[in-house]
Amino acid sequence: MDDQNKNLILAVVLSGIVLLGWTILFPAPETVTDPNATVTEVASTDAGQTTAIAPPATTGTAGTTSVPATASTSAEAPRISIETPRVIGSLSLVGGRIDDLSLKDYKTEIDGEEIVTLLEPVGAATPYYATYGWAPGGALTVDDVPGANTLWSVESGSELTPDTPVSLIWDNGKGLVFHREISIDDNYLFTITQSVENAGDAAARLFAYGVVARHGTPERTVRSPVLHEGLVRLSDKELDEEKYKDIVDFDYDPREGGRVSVVPVEANGWTGFTDKYWMTSLVPQPGQSFTSVVKYVENGNIYQVETRMPTVDVAPGDSVATTSFLFAGAKEWETIKHYQDDNGFYRFVDSIDWGWFWYFTKPIFRILHALHGLIGNMGWSILILTLIIKGIMFPLAYKSYVSMARMKELQPEMEKLKEQAGEDKEKLQRGMMELYKKNKVNPASGCLPILLQIPVFFSLYKVIFVTIELYHAPWIGWIHDLSAPDPTSILNLFGLLPFAAPEPGSALAFLSLGVLPILLGISMWLQQKLNPAPTDASQAMIMAWMPWVFMFMLGNFASGLVLYWICNNTITFIQQYLIMWSHGHRPDVFGNVLRSLRLKKKGA
Repeated sequence: MDDQNKNLILAVVLSGIVLLGWTILFPAPETVTDPNATVTEVASTDAGQTTAIAPPATTGTAGTTSVPATASTSAEAPRISIETPRVIGSLSLVGGRIDDLSLKDYKTEIDGEEIVTLLEPVGAATPYYATYGWAPGGALTVDDVPGANTLWSVESGSELTPDTPVSLIWDNGKGLVFHREISIDDNYLFTITQSVENAGDAAARLFAYGVVARHGTPERTVRSPVLHEGLVRLSDKELDEEKYKDIVDFDYDPREGGRVSVVPVEANGWTGFTDKYWMTSLVPQPGQSFTSVVKYVENGNIYQVETRMPTVDVAPGDSVATTSFLFAGAKEWETIKHYQDDNGFYRFVDSIDWGWFWYFTKPIFRILHALHGLIGNMGWSILILTLIIKGIMFPLAYKSYVSMARMKELQPEMEKLKEQAGEDKEKLQRGMMELYKKNKVNPASGCLPILLQIPVFFSLYKVIFVTIELYHAPWIGWIHDLSAPDPTSILNLFGLLPFAAPEPGSALAFLSLGVLPILLGISMWLQQKLNPAPTDASQAMIMAWMPWVFMFMLGNFASGLVLYWICNNTITFIQQYLIMWSHGHRPDVFGNVLRSLRLKKKGA
């Protein structure tokens, strides 16, 4: 495999990467459904009609949740404020729903003042909330247990803070008194303890549940093989990820009142909805068995996840309590890992979307995170990470470059073999194999570093595109957000002309190249000039256009990824130059540039 063919293979492979990246960055728009649709009961077959189901003797399996019938029910309900160093919001005494939560540390726009809103009540544009309750069994009915429409009373606490929990109480008037204590930590974790006292004359059978409900498909959902948004749950050792479009295709169960997936969990698990940077997840006590349910209610266009605790029998004079957790916040690795390590939430860090190449993505992120902790700047951390990756891969790269150099030395003998073999391809192949064997050259060895760079590239792309640690992370000068494209534009001479750059998604955005994409094109072009242009006219044309095609195709990639690629190209250029020089071949970069320019003039 000579240098020309090797370069062509590299061009084709990288073109494939770019084409896939193009589908990621410019996906077909999702169909967004009406987020304001509501129903009386999530577990109902018709709006306003509840399906009452008696649970089996051991584990809850019935539909359990209810959603307010009107927006006013939620909007006019008494509320208790929530405030911590990191979140602000309120919970409704109707259902005790946690349905108003914003994240203090994250803004919607880098230069704006509006903070990110995660949870919203019914009546808002996109209702999204968590609710808890009890499902009836035996002789109990839905009116005997608290649900999402139950009006609770405050037993203690006027504000939910890390230092002041809130206790709610509801008496069904038939001998059952229900209590709910809600607390919150300094980050994003709510602790919910539900209990019931039986002051009646008969035993009560029931089970506790938790629900996260989301009305409508989120507008920010995109069709992307890289980004996962939708369901994420762990059931013992099995991690399950389903996009919203897949949830609507679940099998319909009339007993549940919707399309549903039910998974029994023996000891450890959690379930919730994940966005690019945010997540709302139900987490039972570690070691607790429960039933994990994912449901889509078509008549309300509601997605929901549920955790149903085992059914209990409460004898007269006895009480029963169950504790569970709600994570509602940003998918920060350190925070989530803290809950995994200190709270025992099994594999909770897997709620972050590490992707297909997780065995590369996780260590790459860990190194990048550690570098950021030392340096305090994600841009410089990416540059140092690139040096580390190139250092690790240098032995393979060295073998590849040496192989290419030795192949170049064999080029005159290969040309003689071609002349001697003429049209006899079999004779040519035998002669070339003997030549490789005699000179101890492996023609495929130069392809290995190229193949290894593909998962590394995708893994780094995943880290930069998905992890919140790069959200609004600045580098230098004009780069204020490494998770976003370079904001400068050649169309207004990088801000020198008195008009703004084209908006992302506009017709001219494709031509609106920033400084980093242009530097990327130049770095690829200079890397090519380490070798003379291929003698084959078609190959020469492909290689000549490749850097500039990449420059435009990657113009809207995240600045952090483009920065990595520029650094990678620069280091590769230096490595190739030094290795070729050490083998007696000093690359004539300037001469190759001049020759390519002369060829272009002749072609013109």
